[in-house]
Amino acid sequence: MRGHAHLISAYVPGSSWLHRAPLALKFGLLVATGVAVLALREPAPRAVVLAAVVIVHLAAGLPARRLVAPLRSMWLFLLVVLGYRWWVDSLPAALGVAAGLVACIYAANLLTSTTEVQRLLDGLVAAVTPLRRFGADPERFALTIGLMLRSIPFLLGSLHDVRDAARARGLGTSPRAIVQPVLIGAVAYARQTGDALAARGLGEKTTD
Repeated sequence: MRGHAHLISAYVPGSSWLHRAPLALKFGLLVATGVAVLALREPAPRAVVLAAVVIVHLAAGLPARRLVAPLRSMWLFLLVVLGYRWWVDSLPAALGVAAGLVACIYAANLLTSTTEVQRLLDGLVAAVTPLRRFGADPERFALTIGLMLRSIPFLLGSLHDVRDAARARGLGTSPRAIVQPVLIGAVAYARQTGDALAARGLGEKTTD
């Protein structure tokens, strides 16, 4: 199996203004994009928001192919949303919804593409730290997020590998030939992760 235990929207090294920007500013841009998409109901303003995010993407020196990759992976979802909104409303309204969704996805990719994962996790720890007085565990929360970011691409990659192998054996349409190996691989991956955490003294809450 190919190695798929990598992070979603992997960090792209660079020295652009967005790479050097504080994490709070980049997170604020992400939130502002979401708020703008929700507040601006008309298709034209949402298209402007999308264009602005694309301009920021290019100005940060990120590869243009990163604008295409999300569309390749979610084209069917966007097509369903587009068709439904067109059916219940109108084509301009449907295009506005699609533009808003893509703008938010691109904004999220801007954050993860210009910020090291460890810096993101440190930011999460800092954000959750004030909640420690209510029983929150910032380090455990960051660990959970880190494991999620690592596990999702692994499982998706495992699915692609198993599907390719099934097609090579002429079993590309057999659910059993795909689902069973993926489930076995997922369980094995979860056990390996749990063993690794246990070996480091993590995963179990200590008592005083």
